[in-house]
Amino acid sequence: MGNDASFTVDGMRVTRLEDLRLITGHGRFAADWNLPGQLYGYFLRSDRAHARIVELDVTAARRAPGVHAVITGEDAVRAGYVQPVSFFTFEGTDGQRAKRPRRPVLAHERVRFVGEPVALVVADSENIARDAGALITIRYEDLPCVIDPATAFAPDAAQLHEGVPRNQAFECEAGDAATVAAAFARAAHVTRLTLDSQRVVPSPMEPRACLIAYDGAADCYHINSCVQGVNMLRLQLAGYTGLAEDKFHIVAQDVGGGFGSRSMGYPEYCTVMLAARATGRPVKWVSTRTEALLSDTHGRGSVVEGELALDADGRILALRLDWIAEVGAYMTPPGAAATIRNPITCFTGAYRIPALYGRWRVCFTNAAPIGNYRGAGRPDIAYVVERLVSRAAVEMNFDPVAMRQKNWIPREAFPYTSPVDSTYEIADFAGLTQKALPAAQWDGFAQRAAASRAAGKLRGRGICTVIENTSAGAVDKDQIAIIVGADGKVMVHCASHAQGQGQETTLALVVARALQIAPARVSVRQGANDPPLIGNHTGGSRNAVGNGSVAHVTAHQLIEQAKRTVAEQWSVEPSQVDYADGVFRCVEPTRALSLSALAADKPLSLIGEALYGSTYPNGCHIAEVEIDPETGFVDVVSYVAVDDFGTVIHPQIVEGQVHGAVLQGAGQVLGEHAYYDRRSGQMLTASFLDYVMPRANLIRDMTLLHHPTPSSVSPLGVKGVGEAGVAGALPALVDAVMDALRPLGITHLNMPLTLAKIWAAIQHGKA
Repeated sequence: MGNDASFTVDGMRVTRLEDLRLITGHGRFAADWNLPGQLYGYFLRSDRAHARIVELDVTAARRAPGVHAVITGEDAVRAGYVQPVSFFTFEGTDGQRAKRPRRPVLAHERVRFVGEPVALVVADSENIARDAGALITIRYEDLPCVIDPATAFAPDAAQLHEGVPRNQAFECEAGDAATVAAAFARAAHVTRLTLDSQRVVPSPMEPRACLIAYDGAADCYHINSCVQGVNMLRLQLAGYTGLAEDKFHIVAQDVGGGFGSRSMGYPEYCTVMLAARATGRPVKWVSTRTEALLSDTHGRGSVVEGELALDADGRILALRLDWIAEVGAYMTPPGAAATIRNPITCFTGAYRIPALYGRWRVCFTNAAPIGNYRGAGRPDIAYVVERLVSRAAVEMNFDPVAMRQKNWIPREAFPYTSPVDSTYEIADFAGLTQKALPAAQWDGFAQRAAASRAAGKLRGRGICTVIENTSAGAVDKDQIAIIVGADGKVMVHCASHAQGQGQETTLALVVARALQIAPARVSVRQGANDPPLIGNHTGGSRNAVGNGSVAHVTAHQLIEQAKRTVAEQWSVEPSQVDYADGVFRCVEPTRALSLSALAADKPLSLIGEALYGSTYPNGCHIAEVEIDPETGFVDVVSYVAVDDFGTVIHPQIVEGQVHGAVLQGAGQVLGEHAYYDRRSGQMLTASFLDYVMPRANLIRDMTLLHHPTPSSVSPLGVKGVGEAGVAGALPALVDAVMDALRPLGITHLNMPLTLAKIWAAIQHGKA
């Protein structure tokens, strides 16, 4: 990157706008906000998975010196803070809707997972609040718990909520069961796999935090927190509390990672609101890492039985899935919506599969609630489809590339509509793979495998071709405001908020290109409150497609608006005014006026809006691993990713996103697992001593290449990038490990592929 933290883009040196304040310690994260006279909160949390609250005595805590309030579930119920908003609104089988039991912001009468907040102590300092929390007496009546989603539906399983028999929150279907059954009946070969996409914890760098002040005169709340977009948080807080959205003034500057977990309007925030109102003082709460592991929304959590029907030549006839998705103890606002919708959208993967059928069942368990996590169902369906295709190739003795080649959707078939009415815009799977194979030195694998065997190691490789839908929004439009000030500098306002994606730099570059000025003249203000803007939060790889496209169009509209102003000043027709390189010109009479000079008299401003639909980034990923059979250690010796993100705005930011996403996928493959004891419901991975976080050295080197087919959806031609690396990493890495273990007769292992699991499988294979 260089000492000046700049990159070359379009032949210009472009400095990332975010970096200077972050690398010099001038960033401002949620825990950095403070107000005069603030108090501090501490949450007492359930230490058991499922129990009735027989007694909750907070008398001693309330009397402790320095304590200003203790908020309980009774206070939450009295305030009516009992039901979060839901975005899980589509119909299921027989027109059913997802069951959404009440969830008071503090546990009331019953606790349903370890880490559920039971009381909030508010005091002069965090230590005083924590000490007072130890004075609270709770007497529980323990109840049986259910942890395994595969057994949650059993008639004798512990029941979490009244009105939700057998813990089933929802069921739906997609595709044509009869057509699929007929295809399986005539198939020459059927491949079957049961695949786990295990529960994981997002674990951003920055623990969750909030500072909330109540303004009694205006009857509104001022909130500093870590967000993925102020509008999404405002909407959820309003839904939970029953207050109007304009009662929330939300401000954030820097956010240390999100991965979906920062898009939630958590119960803790609403509880701190109650405390701020009750005490008349600002209240600050900062989560510990163990609290985050226990109570931040988790991700994934699916068990999928997959079946693939093929003819004798290896052509896919049909795909059938039975998918169980858990949502934990309560339904979060997104619930399992993305875990169902996104896999259905990408049901066919990269392949022309003529018949599809899937059943999705959603269950409650005594574990932390599950929300959206990087990719939100897209990596899961890519993993399922690709593992089935790879396994079928092995079982039918086909080359894995040839198997894919005969089943790909060909480039000339795009736009391609699948049997479940999902339309992919454009992809070139053959072109991606033709570029990936030589980069991965595919033809030299046999020699490398022989060298590994000679050294007592096992070597394997995995390949996948994946596609995902991105950029769909939760609201009906994205707005961008562009203001050219009297000093000639340009300010861009957007509603979304980055958590490390480089959005400030990307949007500045888009606007600078459109206005034909230096990027250094453009600044970006995220999470806009003034002017208030409609817009989606950051998520679903939608920043460049949504905000970027609208910023591009708005900048051009601003130029056209300014041309009319200049034409009026010069008494000419707007068609006589040209614009280039920041200057308006008229040939006859000969005149020139810079954008800066025009704005010196009166600032130029425009709010533009639009909504751009889903785009479909895609790619071919190839992983190669070497395994030490004495320890089970997996060394990822090569990783090649050739991706189609459409037009790339800032290559280095894109590469950074791919690096991070691939490593996040590697984390799930090789170690991450939010593991609960099935008898007690205790989370056994509630610290970084136990939870295996992905590290940079999981994959020491990556080869990243582009093979773009510009999007027809976005006027910029962009497709989105933030989640694609995860979708490719899961199947590529698992396939590579299984390829290495196959000579020992090991045909299938579920993630995470830990050292202990691989070592045990090798010992069993040797035996």
